Amino acid sequence: MKTARIQRPGPLALRDSIIFEGDALTVLRRLPDRAVQCIVTSPPYWGLRDYNTADQIGLEPTLPQFINRLVEVFREAKRVLRDDGVFWLNIGDGFTSGNRGWRAPDKKNRARAMAVRPDTPDGLKPKDLLGIPWRLAFALQDDGWYLRADVIWHKPNAMPESVRDRPTRAHEYLFMFSKEEQYYYDRDAVREINGRNLRSVWNINTLPFPGAHFATFPPKLIDPCLRASTRPGDFVLDPFFGSGTVGLVAEQLRRSYVGVELHPEYVAIAAERLRADDTTVVRVAA
Repeated sequence: MKTARIQRPGPLALRDSIIFEGDALTVLRRLPDRAVQCIVTSPPYWGLRDYNTADQIGLEPTLPQFINRLVEVFREAKRVLRDDGVFWLNIGDGFTSGNRGWRAPDKKNRARAMAVRPDTPDGLKPKDLLGIPWRLAFALQDDGWYLRADVIWHKPNAMPESVRDRPTRAHEYLFMFSKEEQYYYDRDAVREINGRNLRSVWNINTLPFPGAHFATFPPKLIDPCLRASTRPGDFVLDPFFGSGTVGLVAEQLRRSYVGVELHPEYVAIAAERLRADDTTVVRVAA
């Protein structure tokens, strides 16, 4: 009987800015220890979008499964983060579906249509706010992260909602975590115009990127995160790279980026936007 030795894939080197096409957890497991100074990311929101990609995050049958998958991803990201590094996490909320297993297309964005939606989580009721940001923040805190700040991203140009029994949502959360009790934070780099310490409510307009049909980070949301938590030449990791806005801001501030994105279409958008050459995009098999 013939046998063959199956070798474990080798580590992925980080020498310059790079985009990895592949599953976030698979790629992170092959990145070296303490390789990046900062993580800035916005993972897919639960039950809000079907990206039509195998192994996508966001359509888990239950809310605990969604939370647990992200905790696992960010546990591996913590290993890749330097001991004095900082992790910025943007995550949005939603409402229970009332066990309606579909969603009609939005008049302004037909990509929001879904043929499948998770059922209402156990313990919640129709029309309940899910509370996902804080559920995830507390789960990460329980997993060892230091929860250092909850920034309110106020959207002055928030989309109107056709609701009559609650206020229109005009904010999301941006959580600041650290790996250790002491970490790098340059408060002078993000002082407000009047010299005050940076406040925890940031008024930043949403800014659609014309090349994408999905939500994108506004660069102004990322800029203070990188200024406060990195130095020129540092590596910044975004394990849910999307259209590459974190990479764009990193380049503007003379930082290097490490982007991980599962969807080939979005990898192509990011590569074109960042003018990446053939050596910058690496496909990583599961």
